[in-house]
Amino acid sequence: MDPNYQDRIPNNIGLGSNRTLQRALEHWQPEFLNWWHGLGPSDFNAAAVYLRTAISVDTKGWATFGYVKMPEYRWGIFLAEPEKDRRIGFGDNFGQPVWQQVPGEHRSTLRRLIVTQGDTEPASVEQQRLLGHTAPSLYDLRNLFQVNVEEGRHLWAMVYLLHAYFGRDGREEAEELLERHSGDANKPRILSTFNEPISDWLSFYMFTYFTDRDGKFQLKSLAESSFDALARTCKFMLTEEAHHMFVGDTGIARVIKRTLELMKELGTDDPESIRKAGGIDLPTVQKYLNFWFSSSLDLFGGDTSSNAASYFANGLKGRPDEIRFSDHIESETTHTLELPDGQGGVRKEIVTMRNAINEVVRDSYIKDCEKGLTRWNRLLEEAGYAHRMFLPSTRFRRSVGNWANVPTDLRGIPISAEDCNARLDEWIPTPADRAFVHSLMNGVFERGKMAGWIAPPERGINAQPLDYEYVLFH
Repeated sequence: MDPNYQDRIPNNIGLGSNRTLQRALEHWQPEFLNWWHGLGPSDFNAAAVYLRTAISVDTKGWATFGYVKMPEYRWGIFLAEPEKDRRIGFGDNFGQPVWQQVPGEHRSTLRRLIVTQGDTEPASVEQQRLLGHTAPSLYDLRNLFQVNVEEGRHLWAMVYLLHAYFGRDGREEAEELLERHSGDANKPRILSTFNEPISDWLSFYMFTYFTDRDGKFQLKSLAESSFDALARTCKFMLTEEAHHMFVGDTGIARVIKRTLELMKELGTDDPESIRKAGGIDLPTVQKYLNFWFSSSLDLFGGDTSSNAASYFANGLKGRPDEIRFSDHIESETTHTLELPDGQGGVRKEIVTMRNAINEVVRDSYIKDCEKGLTRWNRLLEEAGYAHRMFLPSTRFRRSVGNWANVPTDLRGIPISAEDCNARLDEWIPTPADRAFVHSLMNGVFERGKMAGWIAPPERGINAQPLDYEYVLFH
């Protein structure tokens, strides 16, 4: 490792003076680069990419733009600035000083939370590693690589916590983060959504909109943690996560906009006509939305959870934006859930608020997802079409919680398994749908050019023109 740590690994953790941490990272960094070369976007390692790099946490330093080859990207380690006299904001220890070290009784739980978060970061890079070959433009290729390197930096953020606060156990966990691989039959990633292949750009946009939005809410929950280093790390990660969701939000909007252009040119909204013209018909977009939204819902966990209750009670993981809640202890409050009654209907059950924390966070996530739907539907409305995109019910296609494996329609109404299986092809992408979308995925690498199935973005990156050479291959 380069001895000039501030240049090679920008940081605000005093890495240059921490010899123990230096030694730990000296051992881990070569393994990380081996992983990047093997399972990252390795076919593009020689390209110079116009990327954003964080070199400090202030407004000038966290977004420095310039050309860089991805293996030479400076994956820094940053914590948000400390909050003076910060106090625990929720749970049984409300009002007490936050922890600067890991309490022994919470050591294994905090380590598990950090590892689970850390595992998602390299997983998404692995899922997307071949997408560069079919990028619809240099602008999109650059955005893909920006997401990839920042997921790599987020991995560094979690590995720093493991190395700095968890001793030998932390070092071993950091190594295992590079040994599990997305979709690996023997050592898959921890969360199932991160083992789903992402082999087309419509899936990538859905992933960055829905799954990275889950990441936003997980980070916001951890940013409330009583373990101050974890909270400050996650607060800074949130500044970068916003771009990932922007890529998904605008990507989906551009797909819809191009489809609307084709519908106007052809004078029809017939899906087959749109497909023949090289666009992605709106029903197919909706199917992809149904798939990725329902997959992402499971990432929040069960609707009732003793683990979530324990995390909250002990101050390990809170609710996003805890300050907006009136009760920060929730020792006697309740929450009403709608659950399957086992007879094809729905019943209501009152549970403690602490046991319903996952559902409370999931509800906030859904409201956030709906903002994108409003923007996309405005495009449809302005174009004069009655069609509207929508989110399926949170009961639809669940694998976790009380609604797991309960067959419902898109509205969440319980139906028979036979009826559900018969209609599933109407609701989520079929192999034929995926094959069609794949058939459109042909890389466009000419400056200023755009694939025919997607509209250009409204503006370039960092005030650059749309036809800027975002990726240099020479």
